[in-house]
Amino acid sequence: MQGKILFLGLASSALAAMAPAAGAAPAAAKPVSTSATAAAASAYNQPPKEILDVMRAPSPPSPSLSPTRDKLMLVTMEEYPSIAKVATPFLRLAGVRIEPGNHSQHDTPGGYGIPPCVSAIDMVQVADGKQTAVKLPPSACPRRPVWSADGQRFAFENITAEAVELWIGDAKTGTVRRLPGVRLNQMFGDQVHWMPDQKTLLVKQVVARTGPPVAPPGSAGPGIQESIGATGQSSTYENRDTLRNRDDEALFNYYGSSQLALVDAASGKITPVGKPGLYEELDVAPDGRHAVVTEIRPPYSYVTTFDRFPKQVDIWDLSKGTGGANPVVRQIAALPLADRVPNRGVPVGPRDFTWRPTEAATLVWAEALDGGDPNVQAAERDKLMMLKAPFTAAPLELTRTQQRYAGLIWSEQPGVALLSDYDVNRKWRRTWQINIDDANNSRRLLWDMSSDEKYANPGTPVRRQLANGFQVIRQEGDIIYLSGIGSSPDGDRPFLDKFDLTTQQAERLFRSSKTSYEQFLGFAGKDTGRLLTWHQSAADTPNAFVRSVGAKVTAMTGEPSYASSSVALTHLVDPVPQVREIKKRLVKYKRADGIDLSFTLYTPPGYKEGTRLPTILNAYPADYADATRAGQTTGSQATFTRLRQYRLLLLSGYAIIDSAAFPIVGDPRKAYDTYTEQLVANAKAAVDEAVRLGVTDPDRVGVTGHSHGALMTANLLAHSTLFRAGAATSGSYNKSLTPFGFQNERRSVWEAPDVYTKASTFFYADKLKTPLLLVHGGDDANPGTTPLQSTKLYEAIRGNGGVTRLVMLPYEPHWYAARESNEQLVYEMLRWFDKYVKDAPAPVSASKQTASR
Repeated sequence: MQGKILFLGLASSALAAMAPAAGAAPAAAKPVSTSATAAAASAYNQPPKEILDVMRAPSPPSPSLSPTRDKLMLVTMEEYPSIAKVATPFLRLAGVRIEPGNHSQHDTPGGYGIPPCVSAIDMVQVADGKQTAVKLPPSACPRRPVWSADGQRFAFENITAEAVELWIGDAKTGTVRRLPGVRLNQMFGDQVHWMPDQKTLLVKQVVARTGPPVAPPGSAGPGIQESIGATGQSSTYENRDTLRNRDDEALFNYYGSSQLALVDAASGKITPVGKPGLYEELDVAPDGRHAVVTEIRPPYSYVTTFDRFPKQVDIWDLSKGTGGANPVVRQIAALPLADRVPNRGVPVGPRDFTWRPTEAATLVWAEALDGGDPNVQAAERDKLMMLKAPFTAAPLELTRTQQRYAGLIWSEQPGVALLSDYDVNRKWRRTWQINIDDANNSRRLLWDMSSDEKYANPGTPVRRQLANGFQVIRQEGDIIYLSGIGSSPDGDRPFLDKFDLTTQQAERLFRSSKTSYEQFLGFAGKDTGRLLTWHQSAADTPNAFVRSVGAKVTAMTGEPSYASSSVALTHLVDPVPQVREIKKRLVKYKRADGIDLSFTLYTPPGYKEGTRLPTILNAYPADYADATRAGQTTGSQATFTRLRQYRLLLLSGYAIIDSAAFPIVGDPRKAYDTYTEQLVANAKAAVDEAVRLGVTDPDRVGVTGHSHGALMTANLLAHSTLFRAGAATSGSYNKSLTPFGFQNERRSVWEAPDVYTKASTFFYADKLKTPLLLVHGGDDANPGTTPLQSTKLYEAIRGNGGVTRLVMLPYEPHWYAARESNEQLVYEMLRWFDKYVKDAPAPVSASKQTASR
C-alpha cells in the first residue's frame, strides 16, 4: 500500500456531512437505519475470529458503594458503540461537541472519546450478597448513575435521539422511572445535582423555544481577531473547535443556554429558578438554599475555548429565584477573558470555589498573588478567602500558600482540613493539617515530597458522605484513614492505613498480597471493623469481598500479613476463559545510566520457555524531575488480564513488552533537551532485557504507542535500529504546530527551536526507512494531535521513499470508540506486524544491527 492513503468508511460526500460546520443549520440527530449501519460496517475489515470473540465479550463491571455502605452497585459499560452511533452529527462550539438533536455532548472534554453507555446495573446487598438487576429502559443509553446521600435512590441520564432524559432508580427494588418533562442540557456539563435534602435535584434544562438560528448563506461576515502587543500563549487552543464568526456565536448562545430548575424526585414536579443563561458550573451550599453559579458572558474569543471566556460568578438564593425573579444575592467576581494565561499558570481572580460542608453556607476560594505566573518570583503565590452567609460583609482572608494552591479537603470535624500546595517548577507537593477557625492560622506539615514519589506516597484520605451530600474526611478523634495504590518494587499493592494526625504515625490495616490485586472500596457498614474490597488476579475475575480487620502477623517469609477472614460477596464469572492461558510477569532491569526500569512481559497461550517470539513493545514516556523516582515500579502483574488493541496480538503468537518505563529525566524546565537520547536508551534497555530472558527474537521486534507514545514510536524508528516496524496511533509529529509548549516542555519554539526540531519526527522523515503504520481518528479534537499531524508525516515519509500506511478512522476522536474502528485497528496492526516483523526476512546487515545494540 506504499504511496496510497487509505480513508476507511463512507464516501467523501458522507464524510462532509458527518460533523456539520458550526455555522450551518443543524438537522435533528436521527437514528441510522439498519441498512445504513450494515453498509457502513461492510466498509471495515476485521481481525481473525479468535480475536473477534475476545473483543466482543462483555467487560467486567465496576463497583460503586452506596454512601450508606449497605449496597454495592455493579455498573457494566458498553465496550464499543456502533459506528452509526459514533457518526451522529454534531456541532463544534468553542471546545464543545454537541449533538443538536438532543443537546448531548458528543465527545468528552478535550476530544478524548465518545462517552460510553451503561449496558447493565446490578444492585448487591452488602449484608447477604442478594443481587437485583436494575430494569433499564429498552434501547437505553444511560450514563453512570449517581447515588443520593441516603442510599435510597440513584439518578442517571438517558440519551435518546430526541433528548437527554432524567431517570430515578430505587436502590432497594431496582425499578427505574423517567421524570417526564425534564430535558437536560449537557453543553457545559454539571447538569444534575442532588440537593442536600436528597429529595430534589437541581438540573440544567434545555430552554423551550423555537428552532436554532438559521443564517442565510454568506451572512457570517469575516472572522476577525486582533492582538495589540500583549503576550499570550494560547495557540494550542486553535485546533479545538473554537468559534469562527458571528453565526457560530449565535449557535453557541442557543445551545449553551439552560434554564435552571428544581425537580422533585418523587412527584417529578419542575420548578424553574432564575432566567435562562449560559450556566457553566453549579455548586449548592449545605443549607440547600444558596448556590455558587458561574455564567459565561460575552465577548467571546475565536482563539480559546469556552472555559477561558469571561465569567460572572454569583451567589444565588434559590428560594428567591422561582417565577423568574432575580436570585442573585452577591456577586463574587466578574472574570475577564483568560486568553493569555501563562504556561502552567492560572487565571487571575477568584477560582476553585468550595463550600464548608459542616456549615450552612460558608464559601471558600483561592486567588493568585503572583499574576498566576509560575515564572514570577514570589514569596507567596495564592491566598484563600472566605465569605459567610448572609454574604453582606467583606471576604475574610484565611491563609496564604507559598506555592500554587492545590486543594482543601474538609474533615467531618468543623474547621479541620488538609491544605495542599504544589510547586510546578520542582514537581513538589506539600500537605498541612490546618484549622480554619484558628485565629493564629496554625498548621502542621504532614507530607512534603515529590509528586513523582510513588513508594512513599501516603495515599488519599478515606471520606464519607454527610447527610447533606458533602464528602468529608472520615475522622475519629485524631484518627483518619488513608487508602492508596501502594506502589512498591514488587508492583502496586493497594493498602488501607489508620493515620494518627497527632503523632503522624500510620498503622497498616490491610495490604493486597503479592499474588493478587485487591483494592479497598469502603467500610462494610457503620463501623471500621469490616472492609469491602475489589479482588482480582491474573486468573481470577474481579469480585467483591467482605473482610474482617485482624491483627498484623509476620509470615515465615518475613512478609507482614493481616489476620482476617474474607467472604466473597459477588460471584462474577470469566467471560473469556481462553485469555487466562496468557502469562505475564513483572520484569525489572536498568538503563545504561543506572536508572531502574520495569515492564510487564506477556507471553501468548501455549508459550514454551526459551522459545524466541516476535515481540511488540508499548510505552508512554513520562517526565521526572528526579532520577531516583523515575525508576520506581508501577502497575501490577496480578491484575485480571484484559486484551484491547495491541494486546490482542498475543492471540496471534506475539509476546508483548507492555507499559515499559520510559522516563524523560531532568529539570522540568528543560528535560526535553535530551528527549530522543533518553527514548533510545529506554528502548534499548527494554529490548535487551526481553532478549536476555530468552523470550524476544532480537530480529523481530516492533513498537507501538498512542498520542505522546505515537511520537515516541516514530522517533524510535527514526533514531535507532532496534525495531523492524512501528504502529503509531493519534500522534503529534511536528511540534512547531504547537509552538507554545508540548507535553511538559514549557519553552516556546522561539526559545528552544532545536528542541522542537529534534523532538519532531517530521523533520527526520528522510531518514525514516523502517515501516511505519499511522492511524488517526478523523475527528480528533485533542489540541496537539489534529489529524493533520498524521497526514503530513505520511506525505513526508512517502515523498522521501519510506514505507508507510495511513489509516484515517472517520468520526473517531482521540481515543477510538466504535466497534468497527477498533476491529479495523487490530486488523491493521496484525497485518502490519505480520508482514514487517513476524514474517520479515532477516535484516540485510544483521551484524551491524547487533553491534548497535
